[in-house]
Amino acid sequence: MKSILVAESSPTRRRALAALLTQKGWDVHAPGSTLACCELLRHAHARGLSIEAVVLGWPELLTPDEQDLRELLHAENLQHVPVVVFADEGSEAIAQWRMTRARTSLLSWSDYTHITRQIEHAGDQHVLATPATRPQSPQRVLLVDDSPTVRTAFVKLMRNHGYIVEAANSAADGLRLALAKPFDIAIIDYFMPGENGPSLIAALQHHPQTRHILSAIITGTYSDEVIVESLASGAVECLFKSETRDLFLARLASLARSVQDRKAIDAERRRLEGILAAVGDGVFGVDNDGTILFINPAAVQILGHADARPLIGSLAAECIHPGSSGRWNPDEPGPLARCYSDGTSLPHWQSIFWTASRLPIPVEGTVYPLHVDGARRGSVVAFRDVSAQRKLEEQLRWQAEHDSLTQLHNRAWFERQLGVELQRLRQQDENGALLFIDLDRFKYINDTAGHSAGDELLVEVSKRIRAQLRPGDQIARMGGDEYAILLRNVLPEGIAALADSIRTAACTAPFSHRGKTYRITLSIGATSISGTTTSPEAAMAQADLACYRSKTSGRARCYVFDPQLDDINSMTEELGWSARLQEALVQDRFELVFQPIVPLAGIEHETGEQPASDLWQRQFLRNPDEPALYEALLRLRGADGDLILPKRFLPSAERFGLMAEIDRWVIHRAVRALQEVRGHHRRIALTVNLSADSLADVSLADFVTDCLVRHDVDPEALVFEITESGTLADIVGVKALLTRLRQLGCRIAIDDFGTGFSTFAYVRELDADILKIDGSIVHGLPDDPLDRTVIAALASIAEVTGKRTVAEWVESLETLRVLHECGVNYAQGNAIGHPRLQLLPQVPSAVAGEARAAELAVAAPPARLAAADKVVPIAPAARR
Repeated sequence: MKSILVAESSPTRRRALAALLTQKGWDVHAPGSTLACCELLRHAHARGLSIEAVVLGWPELLTPDEQDLRELLHAENLQHVPVVVFADEGSEAIAQWRMTRARTSLLSWSDYTHITRQIEHAGDQHVLATPATRPQSPQRVLLVDDSPTVRTAFVKLMRNHGYIVEAANSAADGLRLALAKPFDIAIIDYFMPGENGPSLIAALQHHPQTRHILSAIITGTYSDEVIVESLASGAVECLFKSETRDLFLARLASLARSVQDRKAIDAERRRLEGILAAVGDGVFGVDNDGTILFINPAAVQILGHADARPLIGSLAAECIHPGSSGRWNPDEPGPLARCYSDGTSLPHWQSIFWTASRLPIPVEGTVYPLHVDGARRGSVVAFRDVSAQRKLEEQLRWQAEHDSLTQLHNRAWFERQLGVELQRLRQQDENGALLFIDLDRFKYINDTAGHSAGDELLVEVSKRIRAQLRPGDQIARMGGDEYAILLRNVLPEGIAALADSIRTAACTAPFSHRGKTYRITLSIGATSISGTTTSPEAAMAQADLACYRSKTSGRARCYVFDPQLDDINSMTEELGWSARLQEALVQDRFELVFQPIVPLAGIEHETGEQPASDLWQRQFLRNPDEPALYEALLRLRGADGDLILPKRFLPSAERFGLMAEIDRWVIHRAVRALQEVRGHHRRIALTVNLSADSLADVSLADFVTDCLVRHDVDPEALVFEITESGTLADIVGVKALLTRLRQLGCRIAIDDFGTGFSTFAYVRELDADILKIDGSIVHGLPDDPLDRTVIAALASIAEVTGKRTVAEWVESLETLRVLHECGVNYAQGNAIGHPRLQLLPQVPSAVAGEARAAELAVAAPPARLAAADKVVPIAPAARR
């Protein structure tokens, strides 16, 4: 495994890089200090460690240890190691350092996920630069001459100029020596006893072991006949014993350069052959007629042949790509065959190739025309089998359009189909119907019988409903326990009967699980759709409103939307909120306010005479070792500048599928707020609520990682709050998401703790750090003894399991005291502090006089909040 050193001072960024590189197969070494990085580089060899790449976070201030690290990376033994410098933005200092060190590249923190590509790019640059500096090996020369004097003189001359020379005194001795040892050049005397020089050259050219040797004749007589005979035998040069030594050496150097050029060409050919053999893509070459000239092993394997012999010399159009039918018609050449004959290129084409067993496989590739010395010499085809990719694409397409549990189509697909259907109805004189179905009492069964029973129930109900549909009708699971059905060719007066028949048939038999039976009932809301239906959103709002009427009328019934009776204004308001929320996301009109969550240790020192508005600051001061914890709450900035509470707009956001996008806005803004107070002397942490849509978002953990890395915020400063209802749809997926967030360093809080049948099983199922006791239980304090007992029991459970507790909706000082006596760790509510726009408080003189003023930072006074923020307790439905 390749080893890499990560030298980055920020724990958040260091942790994110280490996780990413480990996932890519690197052995990551990420010491916590620059000094430790220097020590690791100095002693890596002694420890048997080979560092093959370094990631260097560029600091804002250069420390002595940072200077040492840079000098180490300049050392000769580390010059070959690629270094990727990370910075928020480039600078002159970075540019200068990169100019003084090869194999160094710069990457912005915003693009940190491209790190492996950047390392590979640096490595490629090094490989390309290597041949220019590689020393050339000396040439080996065989001298054959029957004269001892000639042999001695020329051997000495050539050796003095760097050649490795061996001599033979006859043609037979020369051939024996050439077969025994490697030579690059042979200089052979023309006149020798026995066989003459041309005979030896011919023998060398004939033998496969020596035919690579460049041969030259050396003679003492200038004769046209000698020169012609020598060149005809295979000699490439004629040398003369009487010529000057400088001319002889110049001719010899020319031969040596030819040898070097040939070796370079041979090496390049072998390299290309190796690449061609090793590359995973198929490659074959054809002449202008489409006859296969060469084919690499990958192509042979992809096409299912044992070797290349059946393909070489065959027409590619006949044996590889005869067409989609598999039968070749020479009168109808395909696009590839036309490229061969026309000499045109064809990038990124897709086609069908046929294997040796005459099975079709999907491929994609490129055709390049091949030119040699300006003349077209055929084409090269590079292709790859995309069967697995096509299968994966089909699988991903299926997953993108289906619910994995019930195998039904999902909400996104259904909304698209509804839009298509409305377009069709505008062209046809037909009517249809849209049904929204809600499974009654699902939460009770899910809580009492467990999540596995809930999953089985959803699957069973899906099968029962689908069995009642006609050909052409469409069904989808919209999320949780909700379904939608699109019915074609249904008159308005027939909707109620058809919907009720579906409901009755699906609910006839009870649901059984582990020996227990449960009665199934459905609430159905329906609306008629036609060419006059204004939009998919309007139809869904009508069906949703009808379903709501069905449930509020007693459940287990059908209700058809009636535009004359139902509140069309409420539907219009819903659609208006949808547009406003989308505009708010684009125009950044949301705001975060922060409500303090204070530790209760020291609350006994509150006398009731101090200003109530400063209680939260006094509690922070009494617990200096605790982080200052706030809940980030969402508000919408209205046209008049007031902040609108989320209970006004979140139901619409949930209805129209905007929650995941809003949650991402909140997370990003919360991380930015934490970055702004990063230099504060006291640790500050924020809790952020996650909706059910975000908990189902498999990419959320990557988004959180990216936010923390970009803004260099400690993950422990971010706490994610989840509710039980948000995890019901996919408890396995939620657990996987929470595990990734916890591995990142974030903390998890369970909201509304203490309500519902499955509270304790839920706590065991999800590994949380904080339990937020539901305000409905706290609200009865200090007078209700039952609530007091329940809270004490919940706090005890939390303590045993190593979790911290937060009490919500705290409205009085007496309630705070009782909560502290019950063992609760933290509290939140209007008795402690209202939501505020500023994270860092302004210190009133009374507080500063009572405790250490240094524990608080001075910031601008909070901006004006809506009146509701100042007087209305924040209920669970309104908290975001």
